[in-house]
Amino acid sequence: MFQTFDSPASAAQGPARLAQLRAELTKAGLAGYLIPRADAHQGEYVASRDDRLQWVTGFTGSAGFCVVLPQVAGVFIDGRYRTQVKLQVDLAHFTPVPWPETKAGPWILDHLQAGVIGFDPWLHTADEIEKIQTALQGSNVTLRATDNLVDNIWPDQPAAPQGKVFVHPDTLAGETAAGKRARLAADLQAAGQEAAVVTLPDSICWLLNIRGADVPKNPVVQAFAILSHTGAVDLFIDPAKVNADVVAHLGAGVHLHAPSAFIPALKALKGSVRVDKTTAPLAVSDLIAQTVWGDDPCRLPKACKNAGEIAGMREAHLRDGAAVVEFLAWLDAQTPKGGLTEIAVVQALEGFRRATNALHDISFDTICGAGPNGAIMHYRVTDESNRAIGQNDLLLVDSGGQYRDGTTDITRTIAVGDPGEEARACYTRVLQGVIAISRARWPRGLAGRDLDPLARQALWMAGQDFNHGTGHGVGAFLSVHEGPQRLSRISEVPLEPGMILSNEPGYYREGAFGIRLENLIVVQVAEPMGDHRDQLSFETLTFAPFDRRLIQKAELSAGERAWLNAYHAQVLAHLTPRLSAFALAWARQACEAL
Repeated sequence: MFQTFDSPASAAQGPARLAQLRAELTKAGLAGYLIPRADAHQGEYVASRDDRLQWVTGFTGSAGFCVVLPQVAGVFIDGRYRTQVKLQVDLAHFTPVPWPETKAGPWILDHLQAGVIGFDPWLHTADEIEKIQTALQGSNVTLRATDNLVDNIWPDQPAAPQGKVFVHPDTLAGETAAGKRARLAADLQAAGQEAAVVTLPDSICWLLNIRGADVPKNPVVQAFAILSHTGAVDLFIDPAKVNADVVAHLGAGVHLHAPSAFIPALKALKGSVRVDKTTAPLAVSDLIAQTVWGDDPCRLPKACKNAGEIAGMREAHLRDGAAVVEFLAWLDAQTPKGGLTEIAVVQALEGFRRATNALHDISFDTICGAGPNGAIMHYRVTDESNRAIGQNDLLLVDSGGQYRDGTTDITRTIAVGDPGEEARACYTRVLQGVIAISRARWPRGLAGRDLDPLARQALWMAGQDFNHGTGHGVGAFLSVHEGPQRLSRISEVPLEPGMILSNEPGYYREGAFGIRLENLIVVQVAEPMGDHRDQLSFETLTFAPFDRRLIQKAELSAGERAWLNAYHAQVLAHLTPRLSAFALAWARQACEAL
């Protein structure tokens, strides 16, 4: 199904819903309530049924939460959404709060002298609640687990998703599900743990080599799992989602149960049971007799892609790169004629991907921002916001595809006419950040925070920066945002071979334009050199040209120019057999050496 452009819950509906919620608080004897953007599985992406934050506030970002108090309702948003939130919420009733710079606990104490704040323990991790409780210690403000008060006032709340599960072939997974279960079970045995609870949808899909359709654009299934130290798995899933082929694939080592059996099963667990404090709902650990905090056993193995997964990702990126080049060639031919809108561009790009006859779905709603809309980092065009693409605009297009063999995510910023020297200067600095990450070599053991400054150096030297991480992890035909790996100043997870990340610095000038450039990269063992230290480097997976019209050639060093020319040569070498004659002629010009 093609992307739609309907408007989500509007700011106009927020005040009435906020008043209803406050009435519920009064009935429950509460002074406040926490509304996260989360579901009971704690994945980043939620089904429409679980998008309570959007329903109450109007804010549609992929991260954030709201703290509702008697006199103020704070919407906590990170740097990606500082512009977007002001456009989506009623600022007379909701107050944007910069997060994580401002923590929930201290903010609450600044606005509430005494009272009880309610929260749904299935929608918050133990780590989240513990941090707030720690900040509230010694005050007259406390937290209390309650029923979900938003659900009480949401009359037309959508039904729970019923997406069908399907098998992810071992040839693409690179390892059998039985092999994964045995490998992770051995880790539990070594740690003296009887079992581990797994709640993240992408972890369950990876572990069992299955995929689903419960969350838009992400091929995951909503379920819960308990992995035993024996390698057996109890899977708690709606039976309507599973057919005979999936049951046969799962085999005798996986026991299926209805979701209603999950709570009794948690209460019945004996011995030490691993729970991830940062990803599992608080309700899970509260139900287990002997909880041991530890990482979700699937997250790190899932992040370190095997040879089969990397091969699939390479092929998906070549297919996707060809579709993107066809689109860019089309766009360059159309923009001089005028009349294009953001929606028309989004539809065209998705059409080129669907023309591959291999697209499962797009990997997220395409971000297509012309001129000032490009400065809204996660802008989603609607019928109401749809902007005509003017001459002398910058056009930012961030998009991706879900293919059975891999997930893609690519951003290009394109010149329409002549956007001016200032825009070219900013574009060049962003490109220098992409190149710096792409060329990096580093000692094994460094984390994303250690590399993140490389992407910002050129911008910093001009007194500029961007308010998001440089890169997120990416799954293999799974979530387009995948942890725990990141290129970010707050990421302490060491980078390891096989990890796939985005490389996407940017620059945004509110009310004027936005620039972001993005390739996907995979961590690899670096070629030996020098004194043969153990070092890592990146292989670039994404192939599509950067806009040479926006590059200030004189600002690039010889090494940067050499990397860019080599990259463009690779684009031509890899994509030439896959392109139409029209797109190939365009690509030869777009990839000419600087």
